[in-house]
Amino acid sequence: MITATGITTENQIKTDLDLNTADLSAYKWTWIDFENPTTEEVQHLKDTFHFHPLAIEDCLQLLQRPKLDYYEGYTFYVTHHVHTEQKKIVKEELDFFVAENFIVTFHYASSKEVQYIRERLISQQNPEKWDPHYVFYQVLDKIVDNYFPLLHDVEDELIRIEDSTQNRRSPDQMPQLIDIRHLLLSLMQTVNPMRDLLYRMLNSQHLEGVRKRRSYFSDIHDDLLKVSEMITSNREVTTDMRDSYLSLNSHQTNNVMKILTIITSIFSPLTLIAGIYGMNFEHMPELTWRYGYFLAIGLMLLIGISMYRWFKKNGWF
Repeated sequence: MITATGITTENQIKTDLDLNTADLSAYKWTWIDFENPTTEEVQHLKDTFHFHPLAIEDCLQLLQRPKLDYYEGYTFYVTHHVHTEQKKIVKEELDFFVAENFIVTFHYASSKEVQYIRERLISQQNPEKWDPHYVFYQVLDKIVDNYFPLLHDVEDELIRIEDSTQNRRSPDQMPQLIDIRHLLLSLMQTVNPMRDLLYRMLNSQHLEGVRKRRSYFSDIHDDLLKVSEMITSNREVTTDMRDSYLSLNSHQTNNVMKILTIITSIFSPLTLIAGIYGMNFEHMPELTWRYGYFLAIGLMLLIGISMYRWFKKNGWF
């Protein structure tokens, strides 16, 4: 689906332009959005805008690394926007062709960021301050803003896990931590390239539109630095929680093994006595004693109680 919006020289907004019939050169600037385009619609990238074949190829290949490429008359950007599905990060690619008099957005999956900014543009009474680079900034800013709720959800989940484990370690804590670490790693693989992209944009001498709004794009870069630090911090928290969980489990296992070892140590001599007098040899004087049974039981109790008190005195219990 193609959605085309044009801004006239009188700053009037024209929506639902038809690329097959509209004269784009008659507008001050235009915004054309390709959402899950058909093969025929993709052909407009070549026939209408005459974009470089390599840029078109990057659009058609999903999940390219975020980057920018300079071409004559326009700049091509690859970015990623994310959302969660069933506690998993889903990354989608969003491509931009930005020039002085047009911006083209290309994406196969629906983009809430693009839809939101388009609605904001259409709602403007006087879009004089808007231009292709400002639209580009607004969409990028919305993409980065949407990273924060994901991280806040992760932090809330970590707090919940920590609170629930202060009383007792649940057996499903480790799978939860592994899922969170995987989510953070997936998000890091998106945020860090996006951060590098903004850094390259801010230090480029070829992007006049970015230089004019350097403070705006610098704010996005600062947000990406903050997101990157939050990801690193949360991964360290999950590492500490994982190590704590493993240490506590190991400690509990050692305590159980110690108790079992003590019980085994106590019952070993008792088992020896019972084994000796359970052999039923014919010439065993103790078997014919009147008080032999009570002597054996008494000896077992004496040994068991003595060993128990000795272990407790040494702090093994």
